[in-house]
Amino acid sequence: MRSLIAVILLAVIGLGLALCLSDMPFGANHIATAEKAGRHYLEKAPQETGSANVVTAVVVTYRGFDTLGEVTVLFIAAIGLGMVLYRRKKQEGKPPQPASFVLQTGCCFLFPLILILGVYIFLHGHLTPGGGFQGGVIVASGFLLAYIGCADMKIRHRWFEATESLAGSAFVIAGMAGLAAGGSFLMNFMPKGNFNTLFSAGIIPIIYIAIGLKVGAELTGLIANLLERAE
Repeated sequence: MRSLIAVILLAVIGLGLALCLSDMPFGANHIATAEKAGRHYLEKAPQETGSANVVTAVVVTYRGFDTLGEVTVLFIAAIGLGMVLYRRKKQEGKPPQPASFVLQTGCCFLFPLILILGVYIFLHGHLTPGGGFQGGVIVASGFLLAYIGCADMKIRHRWFEATESLAGSAFVIAGMAGLAAGGSFLMNFMPKGNFNTLFSAGIIPIIYIAIGLKVGAELTGLIANLLERAE
């Protein structure tokens, strides 16, 4: 019976892939269309979005709805891990060993510098390589170092949960505001400012701040749940 179900599932998946591939454009016409779109982004993105970083312009505006999907996937993964950890019984064991002198020193001196670097990266995502995802991961890595190096490190989960919720809501609200103002989700409806300056690119810095805070809070929460449960 299980073999029959597996065969049926594989057949359904294969049929779905075949239908998707049949609708996908291939050949010289598709390559020409892709090259035309690429040239448009390279030539028009700074003018249309006000962002000096073309990659950021593409990720946050032209394919911003897809970026929202990526953030949603990360959110679902965090929920899933939280449910798994909630159902696990806490195992009693030996108390954790204190960290080495190197880790303790790194926790004291590197932790604030890592946070500053992460915030810098997602604040300047519209100007330099990087952005919300990269900055958020760096912020979370700082908390990982703090948990490993500082034995008494504990975060206030409610604050991080509130930050995650507010940042995600800000992302959606910004997208809906663009839809209301210009008829497309995440449309860059705000003034673009002076090109290649910190206060430029309209809505893009706001979106990257929201993504950076959301990713940083989510990953930090995952790290805290894993390490606190392991104690």
